[in-house]
Amino acid sequence: MYAASREASSRSKEALRAALTGSNGVAATTGSELFAVVDVLDDQRPLRVALADVSVPGSARAELCERIFGSQVSAATQAVLTTAVAQDWSRARDLVDTLVLLGQLAYLESASEKGRLTAVEDELFRFGRIIADNPELEQALSDRAASAAAKRELLERLLSGKAEPITRALAEQVVTRQRAGIGVAFDELSDLAAARREQIVAHVRSAIELTDSQRERLGGALARIYNKAVTVHVEVDPELLSGLVVRIGDDVIDGSAIGRLDRLRRSLT
Repeated sequence: MYAASREASSRSKEALRAALTGSNGVAATTGSELFAVVDVLDDQRPLRVALADVSVPGSARAELCERIFGSQVSAATQAVLTTAVAQDWSRARDLVDTLVLLGQLAYLESASEKGRLTAVEDELFRFGRIIADNPELEQALSDRAASAAAKRELLERLLSGKAEPITRALAEQVVTRQRAGIGVAFDELSDLAAARREQIVAHVRSAIELTDSQRERLGGALARIYNKAVTVHVEVDPELLSGLVVRIGDDVIDGSAIGRLDRLRRSLT
């Protein structure tokens, strides 16, 4: 995002925090309604452009938004929408992307209120790994020719009775809007949940499955390095031969056998 949209997104997040503060129980409704608004804006390009048109005063855009959505959403959701559309956005798409993010944050807030945030984070990560390891599944969920209803039906078969309702709601939003990189989108959602818990995420590839005690020791060591609580997500990759590859943000720690062999090969050449 350009600077204008970054500032607009920041103010919209503040509006969401204000709308949800002291309003226990409305977060899930707000998330659902924001996603519904996003569906409308995805389908209605003229409306999407009108709500982000910086040549029109923000107050007029907010009034238009209230006329269209005011009778269909809760007061909390309308307060967030009014603030968001009144901002100056560099692109209309930035407004929509921010509304998606706000919907995700609202759902994660609901999971936190219910004490299920850790479970949701873990389910999002695991489902992302399942998709990444199954190209046919990823193709089915990202197929442009497939209808949103067909994708929802497939998702329901995969997750029904196996995941939290909030996980399913977030997953549905991803697969009905995402065209590619679905596995990455689930990783980003898992990271967002970890950030909500004020933790950073270590994405770990290991040649073998780690025991619980090994995960705890690794998490403790990384927490000491980064001076912050660390959530460890592990996927097994036998091609590493032995050892681990740890990625935290842009930092990569490669202690795998294949990594050491590659460094040796490059030094010899």
